[in-house]
Amino acid sequence: MVARVLKQLAAPPDAVEKGGDEILRVFVVDGGLSVSLQRAFDQASTWGVLLVDLARHAARIYARETDLTEQAALDEIRRLFDAEWSRPTDLGSTHSLN
Repeated sequence: MVARVLKQLAAPPDAVEKGGDEILRVFVVDGGLSVSLQRAFDQASTWGVLLVDLARHAARIYARETDLTEQAALDEIRRLFDAEWSRPTDLGSTHSLN
């Protein structure tokens, strides 16, 4: 059997320098998402801001690494976000709560 390697990102430079709390980790495992998170904010609505910020970061990466523009990538992300919101393909599961 081939050994699987866990590939992890480094912490952002400002977090290394100033410290901070990691609130979200997401891995792709066997084609699906494995998520670990903690509440982190007083208001649930703050997660909306975080999700939009993540979408914008992802769109910038696609614009930098593919032939998509940032706006085209963001439009694709939004289209699938809306579709998934309306008709979830996976409701996820809670293996353990911290």
